[in-house]
Amino acid sequence: MERRRFGVTGLQISPVGFGGWAIGGDRNATGSLGPSDDREAVAAIGHALELGVNWIDTAPGYGAGHSEELVGKAIHGLAEKPYIFTKCGFVWDSRFAMVNVINAVSIRSEVEQSLRRLRIEAIDLYQIHWVEPENDSQIEEAWAALADLKNAGKVLHIGVSNFDVAQLHRAGAITRVESLQPPYSFVERSIEAEILPHCARNDIGVVVYSPMQSGLLSGAMTRHRVERMPPDDARLSDPNFVGTRLADNLRKVERLRGVAEKWGWTPSEVAVAWTLRRNDVHGAIVGFRRPSQVDGVLGKGNLVLDHEQIDAVEAIGW
Repeated sequence: MERRRFGVTGLQISPVGFGGWAIGGDRNATGSLGPSDDREAVAAIGHALELGVNWIDTAPGYGAGHSEELVGKAIHGLAEKPYIFTKCGFVWDSRFAMVNVINAVSIRSEVEQSLRRLRIEAIDLYQIHWVEPENDSQIEEAWAALADLKNAGKVLHIGVSNFDVAQLHRAGAITRVESLQPPYSFVERSIEAEILPHCARNDIGVVVYSPMQSGLLSGAMTRHRVERMPPDDARLSDPNFVGTRLADNLRKVERLRGVAEKWGWTPSEVAVAWTLRRNDVHGAIVGFRRPSQVDGVLGKGNLVLDHEQIDAVEAIGW
């Protein structure tokens, strides 16, 4: 699998990274995608690494630390470990109620807990996960805390997730923002207007999440499956999974399936490859729960669309 330079970090990363949200299970800061089998999850990580994936993105907020624990188990004892990206910004109580906290004291505590769960001595990329509006005034304090952790050697690189351009400027005034993790897919293209050009100008590495819009673009989603989702499923809060928009998206995915099959690809492979067509997107985070799902996305190895293929996908009318 090819490697791409990840912005100013200088890391050489595979185009696809293993996403740890889904394997965290039901106790998620960002909502549940349903239960996950731990043995299958660990096997999926191992299989992704065998196929050339060399980085894993996780967070304490994925399953109240459970995703990090599974990643730690999967990589423990490996002679060559993948890059580990994780985050700070969510803490929980005894009932696993998640709270967004980004003050410096909390961040210093969180990093130690993440290192323990991951069973590593330093985190390759540490990111501010999320900033609720009521905590926006603490961005500078949080970013300075991450800079201190980098100086102390606890983390090797620092970045942010879900920041807009104004927030990137504020953090950058303290010390350089090395990476950004935003959402990006056929149906979520808002970063194209300002965020990606800003990152390109400033050599900020970009790894995008939800390139398949939480499975909507995978080809496996149906209206019946959506109707059977439990009320706490995070996807039900996404307008793309509701009403006429869902119906329109599913029709387009069927058109995508027809286009993909002509090339011997799956809709999942095309959806991920489409996000990677831009030079200012360095990697895409894909969540795998089982080894078979890994094959469904990485079957093509290097996910590269040519100009004719890109035009065919765009003609679907996303």
